[in-house]
Amino acid sequence: MEPNIATIAGLIGEETRAAMLMALMSGKALTATELAIEADITAQTASSHLNKLVDGELLIVRKQGRHKYFQLANRHVADLLEQILTLSASHASTTQTGPSDPHLTYARICYDHLAGEIGVSLYRILAEQEVIMDQASHTALTPKGERFFSDLGIDIEGMKKQRRPVCKSCLDWSERKNHLAGSLGQYILSHALQKQWAYQSPGTRIIQFSDTGLAAFLSRYTLK
Repeated sequence: MEPNIATIAGLIGEETRAAMLMALMSGKALTATELAIEADITAQTASSHLNKLVDGELLIVRKQGRHKYFQLANRHVADLLEQILTLSASHASTTQTGPSDPHLTYARICYDHLAGEIGVSLYRILAEQEVIMDQASHTALTPKGERFFSDLGIDIEGMKKQRRPVCKSCLDWSERKNHLAGSLGQYILSHALQKQWAYQSPGTRIIQFSDTGLAAFLSRYTLK
């Protein structure tokens, strides 16, 4: 028997649960109380919705001390939510795409990689340099790209051994162009945050770059 997509669609399609799922797209784990605030509901109502999302394997719950924290179950859930955002934006009655907050449009986290204008710009730079091969829905590292990233000290061979793709295209819902996901996309964002070129605004998906940080970030991934 084929899987029933109605079950997953029903879990995501309810407005309150959709708000909770979107709050978790920041990649951070949140408590039931925090998610209740995001969805503007009572803690008791939030608990009922969260149980359904956990039972439906869209969320996982982690216990630390007396607290329970909720996260998206895996990157596949995040990818699905991003695709739904893109699809819903294309059906909007206005011609404006993406979030109303310009900071979210400029740079944001998409589960564990960089999205928005900066994420799309990085993808374009890598493709123009033939570091990645861009074929719309399919993205792959070129031999030139493997040498380029290895020279930067990135363990590409180690990434190849993981179940996750080294690089993958993700259609940006505000820009309607590709940004970079996969193990390499995760590394690039993590490295930028570690170097303090950028930081994630508390409680949001917004990624903010300093002027010098953005220059250093783009310079690192530009062939000399």
